[in-house]
Amino acid sequence: MKRILKPVTYVLAAVYFLVDAVFMAVARPISAWLARYFEFKRLRAWIRSLPPYPSLALFSVPVLVLEPIKPVAAYLVATGQFLSGMAAFVGCELLKLVLVERLFHLTRDKLMRIPAFAWAYGKFTEMRAWLEATEAWRAIRALSRTAKDFVARTRARLAGSFDRPVTSRD
Repeated sequence: MKRILKPVTYVLAAVYFLVDAVFMAVARPISAWLARYFEFKRLRAWIRSLPPYPSLALFSVPVLVLEPIKPVAAYLVATGQFLSGMAAFVGCELLKLVLVERLFHLTRDKLMRIPAFAWAYGKFTEMRAWLEATEAWRAIRALSRTAKDFVARTRARLAGSFDRPVTSRD
């Protein structure tokens, strides 16, 4: 039984990390934008003043509150409410990742003082490194870069066509 469940567990973990990595590619720019345009100086100072374990408790809040939305979103999709389910999943996943990213950025040094957190973070980075080393990940990254380049070229071409003055051919 253990021999059968171990590969299944690895596949499920890889899919979970892959979905989080894809969402993180969107969440990081949103998080950086929020940090640039919304100061929240007092809130940021308060968060940085917290000791390690209260920092961990605060860091856990977005996960504990927003992670249970995934089964609700799956239920909505399964009952035929596809758009509602996908909107709930995407919205809550992005919100969770943005909040976790910002909180981790503010509390990383304190969180790493907690031995269990440092160990779990080490395992997370190992799993992410393994995932990024796979052929499937490299293929998806290549497709992503190709799509991004296509969008950039199309946008530049469209912007260039609007910059030219309109002349009458009558």
